[in-house]
Amino acid sequence: MTSDTHEDALAPVPSQPPAAKPRVTAKTKLTGREARRKRRKARRRGEEILAWILVPLIVLGLWWGVNAVFDFFGTTPSTVWDQLMMAKKQLDKRGLP
Repeated sequence: MTSDTHEDALAPVPSQPPAAKPRVTAKTKLTGREARRKRRKARRRGEEILAWILVPLIVLGLWWGVNAVFDFFGTTPSTVWDQLMMAKKQLDKRGLP
């Protein structure tokens, strides 16, 4: 049994570079999953760019709209807040929640 064992040093294995992914060219057709992944990536990128543009516009539009409503009624946010606090104090005096 011991005569079957090889006690010599192991021969080094030549290192091979990792197999490169085949480049996608016009000649090679994408698989269904690859095409879907590519479309999804492009859609997400487009949505992200659109969000960076639309969210500030929406916030500024809301700000402008609130200010326009206050100007239309001839009041300010601080005046409205003071009146709400005054109404709350009167309700607290009456014992209403």
